[in-house]
Amino acid sequence: MNRAKKLHLALSLLVGACSFSAYSIASPSFTPTTQLPAGQWIDLSEDLCDVAQQTHQYLAQGHAYDPAAIHGGTTPWLKTPPERIKETLTFICDVVNEDKQAGRASRLTNPDFITQNFELVRWAPDQQRASQLSEGKPLLQRLPADRVLLTKYYVRLTDGQPQQTSQTPHALYGLPFDEAHLTLEEADAKRDQITRYRYGKQAIVAKESSPTQAGYMRNQAPPLIWLSRNDLEGALLQGTAVVDEPNGQRRYFNVHRNNGIAYDRTIRPEQQERYWYFKEVPGVLGYGKDADYKIPIRPQVTVAGDIFQLGLGRLILLRTEEHGQPVFRLTVLADTGGAFHDNLYQLDWLSGYYRDWDDYHRNNRHIGDYADAWLLLKR
Repeated sequence: MNRAKKLHLALSLLVGACSFSAYSIASPSFTPTTQLPAGQWIDLSEDLCDVAQQTHQYLAQGHAYDPAAIHGGTTPWLKTPPERIKETLTFICDVVNEDKQAGRASRLTNPDFITQNFELVRWAPDQQRASQLSEGKPLLQRLPADRVLLTKYYVRLTDGQPQQTSQTPHALYGLPFDEAHLTLEEADAKRDQITRYRYGKQAIVAKESSPTQAGYMRNQAPPLIWLSRNDLEGALLQGTAVVDEPNGQRRYFNVHRNNGIAYDRTIRPEQQERYWYFKEVPGVLGYGKDADYKIPIRPQVTVAGDIFQLGLGRLILLRTEEHGQPVFRLTVLADTGGAFHDNLYQLDWLSGYYRDWDDYHRNNRHIGDYADAWLLLKR
Protein backbone atom coordinates (compact mmCIF):
# COMPACT_ATOMS: atom_id res chain seq x y z
CA MET A 1 0.00 0.00 0.00
CA ASN A 2 1.58 3.33 -1.02
CA ARG A 3 1.89 6.35 1.27
CA ALA A 4 -1.07 8.21 -0.29
CA LYS A 5 -3.38 5.23 0.14
CA LYS A 6 -2.22 4.74 3.73
CA LEU A 7 -2.91 8.41 4.47
CA HIS A 8 -6.35 8.17 2.83
CA LEU A 9 -7.18 5.07 4.90
CA ALA A 10 -6.01 6.72 8.10
CA LEU A 11 -8.14 9.79 7.43
CA SER A 12 -11.14 7.59 6.60
CA LEU A 13 -10.75 5.70 9.88
CA LEU A 14 -10.45 9.00 11.77
CA VAL A 15 -13.60 10.39 10.15
CA GLY A 16 -15.39 7.13 10.84
CA ALA A 17 -14.32 7.22 14.48
CA CYS A 18 -15.51 10.82 14.81
CA SER A 19 -18.81 9.95 13.14
CA PHE A 20 -19.32 7.02 15.50
CA SER A 21 -18.53 9.23 18.49
CA ALA A 22 -21.03 11.84 17.34
CA TYR A 23 -23.65 9.13 16.78
CA SER A 24 -23.00 7.49 20.14
CA ILE A 25 -23.76 10.77 21.92
CA ALA A 26 -27.04 11.17 20.13
CA SER A 27 -30.13 13.32 20.23
CA PRO A 28 -33.33 11.61 21.40
CA SER A 29 -35.15 9.37 18.97
CA PHE A 30 -38.68 7.96 18.82
CA THR A 31 -38.95 4.89 16.63
CA PRO A 32 -42.14 2.96 15.80
CA THR A 33 -42.00 -0.74 16.65
CA THR A 34 -44.40 -3.68 16.72
CA GLN A 35 -42.71 -6.08 19.13
CA LEU A 36 -41.96 -6.29 22.83
CA PRO A 37 -39.31 -8.38 24.57
CA ALA A 38 -40.13 -10.91 27.27
CA GLY A 39 -40.80 -9.97 30.87
CA GLN A 40 -43.19 -10.15 33.81
CA TRP A 41 -46.16 -7.74 33.77
CA ILE A 42 -47.33 -5.95 36.93
CA ASP A 43 -51.09 -5.47 37.23
CA LEU A 44 -52.14 -2.16 38.80
CA SER A 45 -54.85 -1.56 36.22
CA GLU A 46 -57.45 0.06 38.47
CA ASP A 47 -54.95 2.58 39.83
CA LEU A 48 -53.75 3.20 36.27
CA CYS A 49 -57.32 3.90 35.18
CA ASP A 50 -57.81 6.32 38.05
CA VAL A 51 -54.76 8.38 37.06
CA ALA A 52 -55.71 8.15 33.38
CA GLN A 53 -59.20 9.44 34.13
CA GLN A 54 -57.97 12.31 36.30
CA THR A 55 -55.39 13.29 33.68
CA HIS A 56 -58.01 13.15 30.92
CA GLN A 57 -60.16 15.60 32.89
CA TYR A 58 -57.24 18.03 33.06
CA LEU A 59 -56.54 17.66 29.32
CA ALA A 60 -60.21 18.31 28.59
CA GLN A 61 -59.69 21.92 29.69
CA GLY A 62 -58.07 22.43 26.30
CA HIS A 63 -54.84 23.79 24.88
CA ALA A 64 -55.71 27.41 25.68
CA TYR A 65 -56.06 26.58 29.38
CA ASP A 66 -52.48 25.28 29.70
CA PRO A 67 -50.58 25.47 26.40
CA ALA A 68 -47.27 24.52 28.05
CA ALA A 69 -48.59 21.05 28.94
CA ILE A 70 -51.71 20.30 26.90
CA HIS A 71 -50.36 19.43 23.47
CA GLY A 72 -49.18 16.42 21.50
CA GLY A 73 -45.45 17.08 21.66
CA THR A 74 -43.27 20.02 20.71
CA THR A 75 -40.05 18.25 19.68
CA PRO A 76 -38.99 17.90 16.03
CA TRP A 77 -38.97 14.11 16.56
CA LEU A 78 -42.39 13.65 18.09
CA LYS A 79 -45.72 15.27 17.33
CA THR A 80 -49.08 13.62 18.11
CA PRO A 81 -52.61 14.98 17.67
CA PRO A 82 -53.63 15.82 21.26
CA GLU A 83 -56.95 14.03 20.79
CA ARG A 84 -55.11 10.73 20.43
CA ILE A 85 -53.60 11.12 23.88
CA LYS A 86 -57.07 11.63 25.37
CA GLU A 87 -58.47 8.70 23.36
CA THR A 88 -55.70 6.48 24.69
CA LEU A 89 -56.48 7.40 28.31
CA THR A 90 -60.17 6.75 27.72
CA PHE A 91 -59.40 3.35 26.18
CA ILE A 92 -57.38 2.37 29.26
CA CYS A 93 -60.40 2.78 31.51
CA ASP A 94 -62.72 1.10 29.01
CA VAL A 95 -60.50 -1.99 29.07
CA VAL A 96 -60.23 -1.99 32.87
CA ASN A 97 -64.01 -1.70 33.30
CA GLU A 98 -64.75 -4.40 30.70
CA ASP A 99 -62.27 -6.79 32.30
CA LYS A 100 -63.71 -6.14 35.75
CA GLN A 101 -67.27 -6.78 34.56
CA ALA A 102 -66.20 -9.98 32.81
CA GLY A 103 -64.32 -11.17 35.89
CA ARG A 104 -61.11 -11.80 33.94
CA ALA A 105 -57.48 -10.90 34.35
CA SER A 106 -56.47 -7.50 33.05
CA ARG A 107 -55.71 -7.50 29.33
CA LEU A 108 -53.35 -4.61 30.02
CA THR A 109 -50.85 -7.20 31.27
CA ASN A 110 -51.05 -9.24 28.06
CA PRO A 111 -48.25 -8.26 25.62
CA ASP A 112 -50.22 -9.59 22.63
CA PHE A 113 -53.16 -7.34 23.53
CA ILE A 114 -50.82 -4.38 23.93
CA THR A 115 -49.15 -4.84 20.52
CA GLN A 116 -52.50 -5.43 18.79
CA ASN A 117 -54.29 -2.41 20.27
CA PHE A 118 -51.56 0.20 20.66
CA GLU A 119 -49.02 1.85 18.41
CA LEU A 120 -45.66 1.56 20.16
CA VAL A 121 -42.92 4.16 19.79
CA ARG A 122 -39.57 3.22 21.30
CA TRP A 123 -37.85 6.11 23.07
CA ALA A 124 -34.06 6.42 22.98
CA PRO A 125 -32.72 9.09 25.35
CA ASP A 126 -31.13 12.46 24.64
CA GLN A 127 -27.55 11.39 25.29
CA GLN A 128 -26.26 14.73 24.05
CA ARG A 129 -28.08 16.69 26.76
CA ALA A 130 -27.32 14.09 29.41
CA SER A 131 -23.61 14.27 28.54
CA GLN A 132 -23.63 18.05 29.07
CA LEU A 133 -24.90 17.53 32.63
CA SER A 134 -22.99 14.37 33.51
CA GLU A 135 -20.06 15.79 35.48
CA GLY A 136 -20.08 14.13 38.89
CA LYS A 137 -23.20 12.11 37.99
CA PRO A 138 -22.30 8.46 37.36
CA LEU A 139 -25.85 7.50 36.35
CA LEU A 140 -25.75 10.01 33.48
CA GLN A 141 -22.22 9.01 32.54
CA ARG A 142 -23.37 5.41 32.19
CA LEU A 143 -26.63 6.24 30.38
CA PRO A 144 -27.28 3.54 27.74
CA ALA A 145 -27.95 4.55 24.15
CA ASP A 146 -31.37 2.87 24.12
CA ARG A 147 -32.68 3.23 27.70
CA VAL A 148 -33.86 6.22 29.73
CA LEU A 149 -32.67 7.03 33.21
CA LEU A 150 -35.40 5.97 35.65
CA THR A 151 -35.13 7.82 38.93
CA LYS A 152 -37.71 7.25 41.64
CA TYR A 153 -39.50 9.80 43.74
CA TYR A 154 -41.76 9.28 46.67
CA VAL A 155 -44.33 10.93 48.86
CA ARG A 156 -42.61 11.83 52.08
CA LEU A 157 -44.23 10.70 55.31
CA THR A 158 -43.09 12.85 58.20
CA ASP A 159 -43.94 14.08 61.66
CA GLY A 160 -44.75 17.77 62.03
CA GLN A 161 -45.70 20.20 64.75
CA PRO A 162 -48.36 22.92 64.72
CA GLN A 163 -45.85 25.28 66.40
CA GLN A 164 -42.17 25.99 65.84
CA THR A 165 -39.86 23.95 68.08
CA SER A 166 -36.10 23.41 68.25
CA GLN A 167 -36.59 20.08 66.43
CA THR A 168 -39.01 21.56 63.87
CA PRO A 169 -37.73 25.09 63.16
CA HIS A 170 -38.75 25.31 59.47
CA ALA A 171 -42.23 25.90 58.12
CA LEU A 172 -44.08 24.98 55.03
CA TYR A 173 -45.56 28.38 54.26
CA GLY A 174 -48.81 29.09 52.51
CA LEU A 175 -49.01 31.85 49.92
CA PRO A 176 -47.73 35.18 51.25
CA PHE A 177 -50.48 37.46 52.53
CA ASP A 178 -49.95 40.02 49.76
CA GLU A 179 -51.09 37.58 47.05
CA ALA A 180 -53.43 35.23 48.88
CA HIS A 181 -56.40 36.86 47.14
CA LEU A 182 -54.75 36.99 43.68
CA THR A 183 -54.96 34.53 40.81
CA LEU A 184 -51.66 33.24 39.44
CA GLU A 185 -51.92 35.61 36.46
CA GLU A 186 -52.66 38.61 38.69
CA ALA A 187 -49.78 37.75 41.01
CA ASP A 188 -47.30 37.28 38.15
CA ALA A 189 -48.28 40.69 36.77
CA LYS A 190 -47.01 42.16 40.06
CA ARG A 191 -43.81 40.15 40.08
CA ASP A 192 -41.63 43.07 41.16
CA GLN A 193 -43.96 43.99 44.04
CA ILE A 194 -44.89 40.80 45.89
CA THR A 195 -43.14 38.83 48.62
CA ARG A 196 -42.93 35.49 46.79
CA TYR A 197 -40.32 36.73 44.32
CA ARG A 198 -38.30 38.58 46.94
CA TYR A 199 -36.47 35.71 48.70
CA GLY A 200 -34.47 32.62 47.82
CA LYS A 201 -34.57 29.53 49.99
CA GLN A 202 -31.29 30.29 51.74
CA ALA A 203 -32.54 33.68 52.96
CA ILE A 204 -35.80 32.19 54.27
CA VAL A 205 -34.02 29.37 56.12
CA ALA A 206 -31.53 31.85 57.58
CA LYS A 207 -34.31 34.12 58.84
CA GLU A 208 -36.10 31.21 60.52
CA SER A 209 -32.87 30.19 62.24
CA SER A 210 -31.91 33.70 63.38
CA PRO A 211 -32.80 34.67 66.98
CA THR A 212 -33.49 38.25 65.87
CA GLN A 213 -35.49 37.44 62.70
CA ALA A 214 -37.27 34.23 63.67
CA GLY A 215 -40.71 35.81 63.34
CA TYR A 216 -40.05 37.71 60.13
CA MET A 217 -41.43 35.19 57.65
CA ARG A 218 -44.47 34.56 59.84
CA ASN A 219 -45.46 38.16 59.22
CA GLN A 220 -45.17 37.64 55.46
CA ALA A 221 -46.84 34.25 54.99
CA PRO A 222 -48.86 31.79 57.12
CA PRO A 223 -46.90 28.77 58.46
CA LEU A 224 -48.96 25.66 57.65
CA ILE A 225 -46.86 23.12 59.57
CA TRP A 226 -43.40 23.06 61.17
CA LEU A 227 -40.76 20.53 60.10
CA SER A 228 -37.13 19.58 60.61
CA ARG A 229 -34.60 20.76 58.02
CA ASN A 230 -34.38 17.29 56.49
CA ASP A 231 -38.15 17.07 56.19
CA LEU A 232 -38.30 20.57 54.70
CA GLU A 233 -35.76 19.59 52.04
CA GLY A 234 -37.68 16.41 51.32
CA ALA A 235 -40.94 18.31 50.90
CA LEU A 236 -39.35 20.91 48.59
CA LEU A 237 -37.66 18.23 46.51
CA GLN A 238 -40.63 15.89 46.25
CA GLY A 239 -43.30 18.60 46.00
CA THR A 240 -45.56 16.84 48.49
CA ALA A 241 -45.51 16.18 52.22
CA VAL A 242 -47.79 13.89 54.18
CA VAL A 243 -47.56 14.97 57.81
CA ASP A 244 -48.67 13.08 60.90
CA GLU A 245 -49.32 15.47 63.78
CA PRO A 246 -48.92 14.48 67.45
CA ASN A 247 -52.72 14.16 67.78
CA GLY A 248 -52.73 11.45 65.10
CA GLN A 249 -54.17 13.65 62.36
CA ARG A 250 -52.69 13.08 58.88
CA ARG A 251 -52.47 16.16 56.67
CA TYR A 252 -51.43 16.53 53.01
CA PHE A 253 -49.48 19.47 51.59
CA ASN A 254 -48.65 20.16 47.95
CA VAL A 255 -46.58 22.83 46.22
CA HIS A 256 -48.59 25.90 45.26
CA ARG A 257 -46.41 28.64 43.71
CA ASN A 258 -42.65 29.13 43.61
CA ASN A 259 -40.28 32.09 43.76
CA GLY A 260 -39.42 31.99 40.07
CA ILE A 261 -35.84 30.78 40.57
CA ALA A 262 -35.03 27.78 38.38
CA TYR A 263 -33.82 24.52 39.90
CA ASP A 264 -30.06 24.27 39.37
CA ARG A 265 -29.10 20.69 38.50
CA THR A 266 -25.39 21.44 39.11
CA ILE A 267 -25.73 21.92 42.90
CA ARG A 268 -27.09 19.87 45.78
CA PRO A 269 -30.78 20.15 46.78
CA GLU A 270 -30.07 21.82 50.12
CA GLN A 271 -28.06 24.55 48.35
CA GLN A 272 -30.86 25.49 45.96
CA GLU A 273 -32.44 28.93 45.91
CA ARG A 274 -35.69 27.70 44.36
CA TYR A 275 -38.41 27.80 47.01
CA TRP A 276 -42.00 26.62 47.03
CA TYR A 277 -44.98 27.89 48.98
CA PHE A 278 -47.45 25.14 49.81
CA LYS A 279 -51.15 24.53 50.08
CA GLU A 280 -53.03 22.01 52.21
CA VAL A 281 -54.86 19.52 49.96
CA PRO A 282 -57.10 16.46 50.45
CA GLY A 283 -54.61 13.97 48.93
CA VAL A 284 -51.47 13.47 46.82
CA LEU A 285 -51.41 15.60 43.67
CA GLY A 286 -49.32 15.67 40.50
CA TYR A 287 -49.09 18.29 37.77
CA GLY A 288 -51.24 21.40 37.51
CA LYS A 289 -50.33 24.92 36.47
CA ASP A 290 -51.65 26.19 39.81
CA ALA A 291 -52.62 24.53 43.08
CA ASP A 292 -56.27 25.28 42.48
CA TYR A 293 -56.35 22.43 39.98
CA LYS A 294 -53.78 19.62 40.07
CA ILE A 295 -54.08 16.01 38.97
CA PRO A 296 -54.65 13.42 41.75
CA ILE A 297 -52.05 10.68 41.28
CA ARG A 298 -51.25 7.21 42.61
CA PRO A 299 -47.93 5.44 43.28
CA GLN A 300 -46.36 3.00 40.80
CA VAL A 301 -48.58 4.08 37.87
CA THR A 302 -47.43 7.72 37.67
CA VAL A 303 -44.26 9.14 36.16
CA ALA A 304 -42.92 12.67 36.11
CA GLY A 305 -41.10 13.89 33.03
CA ASP A 306 -40.68 16.59 30.42
CA ILE A 307 -44.35 17.29 29.70
CA PHE A 308 -43.28 20.51 27.99
CA GLN A 309 -41.76 18.51 25.11
CA LEU A 310 -43.64 15.20 25.33
CA GLY A 311 -47.08 16.50 26.24
CA LEU A 312 -49.04 15.78 29.41
CA GLY A 313 -50.92 12.48 29.66
CA ARG A 314 -48.67 10.20 27.63
CA LEU A 315 -49.19 6.49 28.30
CA ILE A 316 -45.68 5.11 28.86
CA LEU A 317 -44.68 1.46 29.10
CA LEU A 318 -41.54 0.82 31.16
CA ARG A 319 -39.40 -2.31 31.27
CA THR A 320 -37.04 -2.36 34.24
CA GLU A 321 -34.97 -4.96 36.05
CA GLU A 322 -36.31 -5.92 39.48
CA HIS A 323 -34.23 -8.44 41.41
CA GLY A 324 -32.44 -8.90 38.10
CA GLN A 325 -35.57 -9.93 36.19
CA PRO A 326 -37.34 -7.86 33.48
CA VAL A 327 -40.61 -6.29 34.63
CA PHE A 328 -43.17 -4.28 32.61
CA ARG A 329 -45.27 -1.45 34.07
CA LEU A 330 -47.79 0.84 32.41
CA THR A 331 -47.65 4.44 33.65
CA VAL A 332 -49.16 7.85 32.89
CA LEU A 333 -47.06 10.98 32.48
CA ALA A 334 -49.01 13.09 34.98
CA ASP A 335 -46.32 15.02 36.86
CA THR A 336 -43.20 17.07 36.26
CA GLY A 337 -40.62 19.09 38.19
CA GLY A 338 -37.82 21.61 37.95
CA ALA A 339 -35.39 18.99 36.64
CA PHE A 340 -37.57 18.23 33.60
CA HIS A 341 -37.07 21.31 31.48
CA ASP A 342 -35.19 20.22 28.33
CA ASN A 343 -34.86 16.67 29.65
CA LEU A 344 -35.61 13.87 27.20
CA TYR A 345 -33.29 11.37 28.87
CA GLN A 346 -35.11 10.73 32.15
CA LEU A 347 -38.36 9.77 33.83
CA ASP A 348 -39.14 9.92 37.55
CA TRP A 349 -41.34 7.06 38.80
CA LEU A 350 -43.61 7.64 41.83
CA SER A 351 -42.60 4.62 43.88
CA GLY A 352 -44.66 4.97 47.07
CA TYR A 353 -44.99 6.57 50.51
CA TYR A 354 -41.89 6.46 52.73
CA ARG A 355 -40.56 8.03 55.94
CA ASP A 356 -37.08 8.86 54.69
CA TRP A 357 -34.40 7.92 52.19
CA ASP A 358 -33.43 4.81 54.17
CA ASP A 359 -37.04 3.59 54.06
CA TYR A 360 -37.18 4.44 50.37
CA HIS A 361 -33.93 2.62 49.55
CA ARG A 362 -35.01 -0.51 51.42
CA ASN A 363 -38.08 -0.72 49.21
CA ASN A 364 -36.53 0.30 45.88
CA ARG A 365 -32.90 -0.83 45.79
CA HIS A 366 -33.89 -3.96 43.84
CA ILE A 367 -35.18 -1.84 40.92
CA GLY A 368 -32.73 -0.91 38.17
CA ASP A 369 -31.66 2.65 37.34
CA TYR A 370 -32.54 2.48 33.64
CA ALA A 371 -35.64 1.45 31.70
CA ASP A 372 -36.71 0.57 28.21
CA ALA A 373 -39.50 3.03 27.43
CA TRP A 374 -42.27 3.02 24.85
CA LEU A 375 -44.89 5.71 24.21
CA LEU A 376 -48.26 4.06 23.55
CA LEU A 377 -51.19 5.35 21.52
CA LYS A 378 -54.47 3.58 20.88
CA ARG A 379 -54.67 2.35 17.30
